[in-house]
Amino acid sequence: MRRHPSSPPPPITDPKAVVRSDWAVIKTLFPYLWVYKWRVMAAMACLIAAKVANVGVPMVLKKLIDQLSISPGSPQALLVLPVGALVAYGLLRLSTTVFTELREFLFSRVTQRAVRTIALRVFRHLHALSLRFHLNRQTGGMTRDIERGTRGVSSLISFTLFNILPTLVEITLVLGYLVVNYDIWFTAITAVALVTYIAFTVIVTDWRTHFRRTMNDLDSKANTRAIDSLINYETVKYFGNEDYEAKRYDEGLKSFENAAVRSQTSLSFLNTGQSLIIATAVTLILWRATEGVIAGTMTMGDLVLVNTFMIQLYIPLNFLGVIYREIKQSLADMERLFSLLDQNREVADDKAAKPLVTHGAQVVFSQVDFSYESNRQILFGVDFTIPAGTTTAVVGHSGSGKSTLSRLLFRFYDVNSGSITIDGQDVRHITQESLRSAIGIVPQDTVLFNDSIEYNIAYGKPGASKDDIIAAARAASIHDFIESLPEGYATMVGERGLKLSGGEKQRVAIARTLLKDPAILIFDEATSALDSRAEQAIQQQLKEIAKNRTTLVIAHRLSTVADAQQILVLDHGRIVERGTHQALLAADGLYRQMWERQQARQDEELASPALPNEAL
Repeated sequence: MRRHPSSPPPPITDPKAVVRSDWAVIKTLFPYLWVYKWRVMAAMACLIAAKVANVGVPMVLKKLIDQLSISPGSPQALLVLPVGALVAYGLLRLSTTVFTELREFLFSRVTQRAVRTIALRVFRHLHALSLRFHLNRQTGGMTRDIERGTRGVSSLISFTLFNILPTLVEITLVLGYLVVNYDIWFTAITAVALVTYIAFTVIVTDWRTHFRRTMNDLDSKANTRAIDSLINYETVKYFGNEDYEAKRYDEGLKSFENAAVRSQTSLSFLNTGQSLIIATAVTLILWRATEGVIAGTMTMGDLVLVNTFMIQLYIPLNFLGVIYREIKQSLADMERLFSLLDQNREVADDKAAKPLVTHGAQVVFSQVDFSYESNRQILFGVDFTIPAGTTTAVVGHSGSGKSTLSRLLFRFYDVNSGSITIDGQDVRHITQESLRSAIGIVPQDTVLFNDSIEYNIAYGKPGASKDDIIAAARAASIHDFIESLPEGYATMVGERGLKLSGGEKQRVAIARTLLKDPAILIFDEATSALDSRAEQAIQQQLKEIAKNRTTLVIAHRLSTVADAQQILVLDHGRIVERGTHQALLAADGLYRQMWERQQARQDEELASPALPNEAL
């Protein structure tokens, strides 16, 4: 089997299997923030200013208390020094709030733009991935990963820059002040408590992380099962499997419940340990301060200062455990989000890719070999030409590789060997956007967006005028039907277009393709799911829109392609016959056998007696 040098597709990895270190996740995020580096630096300056003001509050309070203690009855002390200290106290308090809010204001644009940019990049990347990825994906779990990941970006920025960093700045300022002005014991007790607290929090939180990861996995699986079941609502009803689906969903919820209980138990252990460390440190600090006051080495103002420092540290420090857990959770969520960006695109534009230029749109498959999996080849040396402006039909048994031809022409996959060209341009060397804008398809199973009929028709050419949309609907013989509806073109079609019949959906698909006005058309068994009357009506429309266009018709019913200029018979991935309808019948080969079987089947259907209710 021959292969194109770039043919072996990279394995589609499971996002859950891609593990990044926490630093790797942060490094991935950093460039999105640094786009606004001046805002970031200004926000950091405001952060430091806010903490300096916050640390200055206890110092002013100490001076106030010491002055009152020296001369409690002095009018000068009461009227001058306390007033100045009180004003300074109020200004410092106000400064803390002003600088904090200014920091929030400066950084809000950075945060929201980072979230927006990452979400958009992931969305674009998912659309750029190959059909292979999307056939293997689990939509429910993936949407949860994206939702949690984008939320994790905002949470990580908020917790790290607005909680962790300010706390570290304040701790540094407080420790520096204690070292310079007080007994070494105050610094030692505070430092040991901080190190013990942080170490305990990190160790226990890391131990708890796998509980949270398990909860994420189980939550995604349960959500995947629920969405998959609801999407296949009709199938569930056909087989009466509501209880079965409920039990499967409940199994996921039960596993999530058990994981959540284990996570909460470990959380209680963490909170208790943190409170023990803080309570011990505060008690020791107050003991040393009280001894200092009694011994005369410290004033009442010093006692209040040290106590206020510890209270100011205690609040954010007590919250530090929660913040660290949230940061770890955000990193875990972002890891899953960024892992989607690690998915290999498999089919990507060359750096030198140029837009497709058509002048007639002749399509040539030249000795094409292709396989979805390395051990199972689908196409073998497929070689044919669709002259510009003509119709070529491909027929064959199910599984012979007919629909694979359209997927390769759209470049959902790259050929293993050989080539596909349009007007002499290899599809691997032209941009995918220009390639797909030149091709229109009417598939067997038309899937519509859960929006209005007008939106679904206009999807063929976003921004098209209402007149163009109506003209396309008229050409597809669906305008009168739409006008007969109470809401006309604004009628909602429901999930996947289920509010419309098969024939109505096909006509919407035809109108959408007509509006696109492509140079190349593909009809992929476009009428095989319809009844005979609807098929005949739509078949005539398909012939009309195929005039003067290069058209590839993939068909199961041979009667629908009898007037094609060229018919290819595909069998087990090989073209075994080719020619016009009459020539293939005269050749007395596989095509004739298929034709006779289908004719015999039609004769049997016509000859079979009608059931009593068939006339109704």
